[in-house]
Amino acid sequence: MTRVEEQHQQDIEANYNGVFLFDALEVKYKNEARELIWQWMFPAQNLTQVKDSDELRRNHVHPSLVQKAIRKAVQKTKVPKRVTAHTFRHSFASHLLQANYDIRTIQKLLGHSNVRTTMIYTHTVRSRTLKEAKSPLDF
Repeated sequence: MTRVEEQHQQDIEANYNGVFLFDALEVKYKNEARELIWQWMFPAQNLTQVKDSDELRRNHVHPSLVQKAIRKAVQKTKVPKRVTAHTFRHSFASHLLQANYDIRTIQKLLGHSNVRTTMIYTHTVRSRTLKEAKSPLDF
């Protein structure tokens, strides 16, 4: 059992009200907040009280904590560059481009609604022209 599963099981046994869901889901599926499938991948350490009620729910870890953990890891490893969570996203997109993934696939993986947003990543990968392409017979 993973740490997240253990945490979730403890929350359910303590009769907490699950996790925060999006409004429409909360209304449509009344008991889903207590299901493991909806548990955050990176749950917050502390529970949060729902406004105007006695309910206690678990939220996701705050993005600033993720950024602090990245900063600490970068300092520990003495990487001489500025690294943020977005750096990983940018690297992911660039590596997909280098591996000749279709721009529409990358768009979908990054969650961009407009392909022009995804096209920003193309400046990081050197394009190949027909002159640079090698024939299998040239080897």
